[in-house]
Amino acid sequence: MTDRAVAVAAAPRPDGAPPATTTAPPRRAAARAVARRAARTGWLLLVPALGFYVAFVVWPLLQGVQYSFYDWNGIGVARWVGFGNYLTVFTDPDLLGAIRNAFILIAFFTVIPVSLGLVLATLIRGIRYKGFAAAAQTVLFLPQIIPLAAAGIAWSWMYAQTGAINQILGGVGLGWITRPWLADYGTALPAVGLIGSWVLTGLCTVLLLTGLGKIDVSLYEAIRLDGAGWWREFFTITLPGLRQEIAVLVTVTVIAALSSFDIIYTSTQGGPGRATLVPGLSIFRIGFTQSDVGLASAFGIVLMALVLVVVLPIQRLSRASDS
Repeated sequence: MTDRAVAVAAAPRPDGAPPATTTAPPRRAAARAVARRAARTGWLLLVPALGFYVAFVVWPLLQGVQYSFYDWNGIGVARWVGFGNYLTVFTDPDLLGAIRNAFILIAFFTVIPVSLGLVLATLIRGIRYKGFAAAAQTVLFLPQIIPLAAAGIAWSWMYAQTGAINQILGGVGLGWITRPWLADYGTALPAVGLIGSWVLTGLCTVLLLTGLGKIDVSLYEAIRLDGAGWWREFFTITLPGLRQEIAVLVTVTVIAALSSFDIIYTSTQGGPGRATLVPGLSIFRIGFTQSDVGLASAFGIVLMALVLVVVLPIQRLSRASDS
């Protein structure tokens, strides 16, 4: 606006009213300034958490990738071996056996807890006495708050030849199948897997109960008017309504199976022989007992890749079904 225009705009009006103005408050500029200040504040608040994440996650991961290409005992001079450590991971029968055992544990850590959780959540939801339902949830969730190392020790006592499980079997006339469950090559891995099932079933039940509470009851009433039974209700309403919860549980339990360590270490330490050896325990032994940091790092990177290969498709399928 020119000086003349400003003067005209600011000239007194004949009726004595205040002079009119042609300038408007810069609202857009002020809004942009506020947004920039908010963004700067957000980044400043994020810096401490981001610093911890880089220091304790990103940097160790990059160091692990670097170590995986060397033959190093953690003290002496490192020797470059390229992809030699990765070749060892995929050709050593003991390490391949550990990976196989981890995938077998998925059946016990994922399939059994999620399936039992669905059944128990459906049954608990149908209980009219809310006090009993709350007590059942509490009892089922208790194993989740017990440290996994303590759970492994407790179950190793119960699985012993004179433990509680064999005493119960003998008391009901099944003494002929009693054995030291964790010392038998054929039963050690399933026995350890059932410990994981016991720990994770409560978590699955509680989370699925939460998901059931979000499903509209009128949907069940409508399908019952069409003469649908429990089976059709489950597959038409309940299961689709729990997609997100099931995806979260499958992700968490698969990661728990592939990265299992505590329960194995305190109950069997990978035995008998290598019957219950898993990647986490193998990495621990290779790195801290055999002092082969390079091979342990390579196995850790392979384990991380396996987790991503299994988990990412699950997440993608979940998002696709939601959309």
